[in-house]
Amino acid sequence: MVPKMAKSISKKGKKLPLLLQFPVNDHFVIGIYQGTISEFDMIIKYRQLINGKWQCSRTPKHIHWAVDILIKQNEKPEETNKLIQFLLDYWENVQPIKNDEERERLLNIDNLKAEVNKEAKNYEALANSGEYSVKFLLLLAKLLMFQEKTNKADAYMFKDLLEHLKDCQCIFEIVSTATHHR
Repeated sequence: MVPKMAKSISKKGKKLPLLLQFPVNDHFVIGIYQGTISEFDMIIKYRQLINGKWQCSRTPKHIHWAVDILIKQNEKPEETNKLIQFLLDYWENVQPIKNDEERERLLNIDNLKAEVNKEAKNYEALANSGEYSVKFLLLLAKLLMFQEKTNKADAYMFKDLLEHLKDCQCIFEIVSTATHHR
């Protein structure tokens, strides 16, 4: 049974409502909450089923995402680099969310899942590498990109992380970029 996300979360004394919740698969559920940084900010949370128990809600961190990509890259470098290049190309087309209609379009779960299901088929070779499914990584990456660009139109952190993962063999630079330390 897929768990429910909390109907709201508290941040700095404010109750922030759940905008959308959806299961990714039998092991992950994503919840998207109203954020506080901008009018269309989103706070992304997920729950994961581990050893038969649903874990507490977590906020995905760039470092968690990057570590899973590094594992995939170590096992299947060519396929992983294709995924990274796809995400770099996707980044270039992401525009900040500026109104309710754009946010509703992004958060249309049927469209989002259909898009990600179709894209994930291009990376089936990575299905058994790392902890996260390609589908989950794609969903998180896309949501993080929109979150970042909505809050700061000239954002670059996720793009920098992708470029480091693609071009750099230095794990310290990747970790530094993924943890916001420069």
